[in-house]
Amino acid sequence: MSDSDPLRRYKEKRDFAGTPEPSPEVEERGGEPIFVVQKHDASNLHYDLRIESGGVLKSWAVPKGPSMDPKVRRLAVPTEDHPMAYADFEGVIPEGHYGAGTVIVWDQGTYHNTKGEDASLEENLDEGHATLWLEGTKLRGGFALIRTGGGKKPRWLFFKMKGDEARPGSDVLAEMPNSVKTGRSLVEVAEQEEPADLSDFV
Repeated sequence: MSDSDPLRRYKEKRDFAGTPEPSPEVEERGGEPIFVVQKHDASNLHYDLRIESGGVLKSWAVPKGPSMDPKVRRLAVPTEDHPMAYADFEGVIPEGHYGAGTVIVWDQGTYHNTKGEDASLEENLDEGHATLWLEGTKLRGGFALIRTGGGKKPRWLFFKMKGDEARPGSDVLAEMPNSVKTGRSLVEVAEQEEPADLSDFV
Protein backbone atom coordinates (compact mmCIF):
# COMPACT_ATOMS: atom_id res chain seq x y z
CA MET A 1 0.00 0.00 0.00
CA SER A 2 1.53 3.30 -1.07
CA ASP A 3 2.08 6.17 1.33
CA SER A 4 -0.26 9.10 0.69
CA ASP A 5 2.69 11.42 1.39
CA PRO A 6 5.73 10.10 -0.50
CA LEU A 7 8.01 12.59 1.29
CA ARG A 8 6.91 11.70 4.83
CA ARG A 9 10.13 9.80 5.62
CA TYR A 10 12.22 12.59 4.11
CA LYS A 11 10.52 15.10 6.44
CA GLU A 12 10.82 12.89 9.52
CA LYS A 13 14.57 12.48 9.13
CA ARG A 14 15.44 16.17 8.81
CA ASP A 15 15.34 19.44 10.76
CA PHE A 16 15.02 22.08 8.05
CA ALA A 17 15.92 24.85 10.48
CA GLY A 18 19.45 23.45 10.56
CA THR A 19 20.11 21.78 7.22
CA PRO A 20 20.42 23.52 3.84
CA GLU A 21 18.65 20.63 2.10
CA PRO A 22 15.50 21.51 0.09
CA SER A 23 12.12 21.56 1.80
CA PRO A 24 9.80 18.62 1.09
CA GLU A 25 7.48 19.46 -1.78
CA VAL A 26 6.04 17.07 -4.36
CA GLU A 27 6.52 18.72 -7.75
CA GLU A 28 4.95 17.49 -10.96
CA ARG A 29 6.94 18.96 -13.84
CA GLY A 30 6.77 18.78 -17.60
CA GLY A 31 9.41 17.72 -20.08
CA GLU A 32 11.64 14.68 -20.03
CA PRO A 33 12.08 13.05 -16.60
CA ILE A 34 15.43 13.55 -14.94
CA PHE A 35 17.96 11.53 -12.97
CA VAL A 36 20.84 12.61 -10.75
CA VAL A 37 23.75 10.87 -9.05
CA GLN A 38 25.09 12.66 -5.99
CA LYS A 39 28.46 11.84 -4.46
CA HIS A 40 27.99 11.93 -0.70
CA ASP A 41 30.85 11.92 1.79
CA ALA A 42 28.87 11.03 4.92
CA SER A 43 29.89 8.42 7.52
CA ASN A 44 30.89 6.37 4.46
CA LEU A 45 31.57 7.73 0.99
CA HIS A 46 28.82 6.58 -1.38
CA TYR A 47 26.77 7.66 -4.37
CA ASP A 48 23.03 8.38 -4.34
CA LEU A 49 21.07 7.48 -7.46
CA ARG A 50 17.84 9.47 -7.82
CA ILE A 51 15.25 8.99 -10.57
CA GLU A 52 12.21 11.21 -11.15
CA SER A 53 8.87 9.44 -10.80
CA GLY A 54 5.50 10.72 -9.60
CA GLY A 55 6.71 14.18 -8.63
CA VAL A 56 9.57 12.96 -6.42
CA LEU A 57 13.03 11.44 -6.80
CA LYS A 58 13.05 7.69 -6.13
CA SER A 59 16.38 7.08 -4.40
CA TRP A 60 19.00 4.38 -3.84
CA ALA A 61 22.36 4.48 -2.06
CA VAL A 62 25.01 2.89 -4.27
CA PRO A 63 27.99 2.25 -1.94
CA LYS A 64 30.60 1.64 -4.66
CA GLY A 65 29.13 4.01 -7.22
CA PRO A 66 27.95 3.41 -10.80
CA SER A 67 30.04 1.92 -13.58
CA MET A 68 30.07 2.06 -17.37
CA ASP A 69 31.43 -1.51 -17.51
CA PRO A 70 28.60 -4.04 -18.13
CA LYS A 71 30.47 -6.70 -16.16
CA VAL A 72 30.28 -4.63 -12.98
CA ARG A 73 27.15 -5.08 -10.84
CA ARG A 74 26.66 -2.53 -8.07
CA LEU A 75 24.57 -3.00 -4.93
CA ALA A 76 21.83 -0.34 -4.64
CA VAL A 77 19.97 0.08 -1.35
CA PRO A 78 16.59 1.88 -1.47
CA THR A 79 16.32 5.02 0.63
CA GLU A 80 13.53 7.54 1.19
CA ASP A 81 12.04 9.49 -1.72
CA HIS A 82 13.53 12.97 -2.11
CA PRO A 83 11.94 16.20 -3.42
CA MET A 84 12.63 17.25 -7.00
CA ALA A 85 14.61 20.27 -5.79
CA TYR A 86 17.20 17.86 -4.37
CA ALA A 87 18.46 17.20 -7.89
CA ASP A 88 20.32 20.53 -7.70
CA PHE A 89 21.51 20.24 -4.11
CA GLU A 90 25.24 20.56 -3.62
CA GLY A 91 26.75 21.60 -0.30
CA VAL A 92 27.45 20.60 3.29
CA ILE A 93 24.95 18.94 5.62
CA PRO A 94 26.03 20.04 9.13
CA GLU A 95 27.28 17.70 11.84
CA GLY A 96 24.49 16.36 14.03
CA HIS A 97 22.03 16.18 11.14
CA TYR A 98 20.92 13.11 9.23
CA GLY A 99 23.38 12.38 6.43
CA ALA A 100 25.95 14.88 7.75
CA GLY A 101 28.70 15.42 5.22
CA THR A 102 29.47 16.90 1.83
CA VAL A 103 27.34 16.41 -1.28
CA ILE A 104 28.19 17.15 -4.91
CA VAL A 105 26.15 16.60 -8.07
CA TRP A 106 28.37 13.96 -9.65
CA ASP A 107 26.11 13.48 -12.69
CA GLN A 108 22.69 14.50 -13.90
CA GLY A 109 20.59 14.39 -17.04
CA THR A 110 17.38 12.99 -18.47
CA TYR A 111 16.17 9.44 -18.95
CA HIS A 112 13.49 7.42 -20.64
CA ASN A 113 11.92 4.12 -19.68
CA THR A 114 13.04 1.57 -22.26
CA LYS A 115 10.18 -0.77 -21.35
CA GLY A 116 7.92 1.62 -23.25
CA GLU A 117 4.79 3.53 -22.31
CA ASP A 118 2.66 0.49 -21.43
CA ALA A 119 3.92 0.52 -17.84
CA SER A 120 5.13 3.37 -15.64
CA LEU A 121 8.51 3.39 -13.93
CA GLU A 122 6.67 2.99 -10.63
CA GLU A 123 5.06 -0.21 -11.93
CA ASN A 124 8.41 -1.48 -13.22
CA LEU A 125 9.98 -0.87 -9.80
CA ASP A 126 7.08 -2.63 -8.07
CA GLU A 127 7.79 -5.63 -10.31
CA GLY A 128 11.47 -5.42 -9.38
CA HIS A 129 12.91 -4.81 -12.85
CA ALA A 130 13.42 -1.43 -14.52
CA THR A 131 15.49 -0.60 -17.59
CA LEU A 132 16.38 3.00 -18.36
CA TRP A 133 18.24 4.93 -21.03
CA LEU A 134 20.30 7.63 -19.30
CA GLU A 135 21.42 10.80 -21.04
CA GLY A 136 23.86 12.21 -18.52
CA THR A 137 27.26 13.84 -18.77
CA LYS A 138 29.03 10.74 -17.39
CA LEU A 139 26.41 7.99 -17.49
CA ARG A 140 24.96 7.31 -20.93
CA GLY A 141 23.08 4.43 -22.49
CA GLY A 142 21.07 1.55 -21.09
CA PHE A 143 21.07 0.74 -17.39
CA ALA A 144 19.13 -1.79 -15.35
CA LEU A 145 17.78 -1.78 -11.79
CA ILE A 146 16.93 -5.30 -10.61
CA ARG A 147 15.61 -6.30 -7.19
CA THR A 148 17.46 -9.29 -5.78
CA GLY A 149 15.65 -9.81 -2.49
CA GLY A 150 12.49 -8.91 -0.63
CA GLY A 151 11.69 -8.39 3.03
CA LYS A 152 11.94 -5.17 4.98
CA LYS A 153 15.25 -4.19 3.37
CA PRO A 154 15.21 -5.26 -0.30
CA ARG A 155 18.46 -5.08 -2.22
CA TRP A 156 18.84 -4.06 -5.83
CA LEU A 157 21.55 -4.30 -8.46
CA PHE A 158 22.33 -1.29 -10.67
CA PHE A 159 24.43 -1.89 -13.75
CA LYS A 160 25.29 -0.80 -17.27
CA MET A 161 23.73 -2.89 -20.03
CA LYS A 162 25.68 -3.98 -23.08
CA GLY A 163 25.63 -1.62 -26.05
CA ASP A 164 27.48 1.06 -27.98
CA GLU A 165 27.72 3.34 -24.94
CA ALA A 166 29.34 0.67 -22.71
CA ARG A 167 32.99 1.09 -21.70
CA PRO A 168 34.38 -2.28 -20.59
CA GLY A 169 37.31 -2.01 -18.18
CA SER A 170 36.75 1.70 -17.51
CA ASP A 171 36.50 3.42 -14.11
CA VAL A 172 34.28 6.46 -14.58
CA LEU A 173 34.47 7.31 -10.86
CA ALA A 174 38.25 7.76 -10.99
CA GLU A 175 38.26 9.38 -14.44
CA MET A 176 35.62 12.01 -13.59
CA PRO A 177 35.41 12.49 -9.81
CA ASN A 178 34.12 16.06 -9.61
CA SER A 179 30.79 17.91 -9.80
CA VAL A 180 29.12 18.31 -13.19
CA LYS A 181 27.57 21.56 -11.93
CA THR A 182 30.62 23.41 -10.67
CA GLY A 183 33.65 21.26 -11.49
CA ARG A 184 34.53 21.21 -7.80
CA SER A 185 35.67 18.26 -5.72
CA LEU A 186 34.19 17.11 -2.42
CA VAL A 187 37.17 18.67 -0.62
CA GLU A 188 36.66 22.04 -2.30
CA VAL A 189 32.98 22.09 -1.32
CA ALA A 190 33.74 20.91 2.23
CA GLU A 191 36.23 23.76 2.73
CA GLN A 192 33.49 26.38 2.45
CA GLU A 193 33.08 28.41 5.60
CA GLU A 194 29.28 28.07 5.47
CA PRO A 195 26.94 25.34 4.19
CA ALA A 196 26.17 25.95 0.53
CA ASP A 197 23.34 28.15 -0.65
CA LEU A 198 21.83 26.59 -3.78
CA SER A 199 21.96 29.97 -5.51
CA ASP A 200 25.77 29.68 -5.48
CA PHE A 201 25.57 26.82 -7.94
CA VAL A 202 23.02 27.99 -10.49
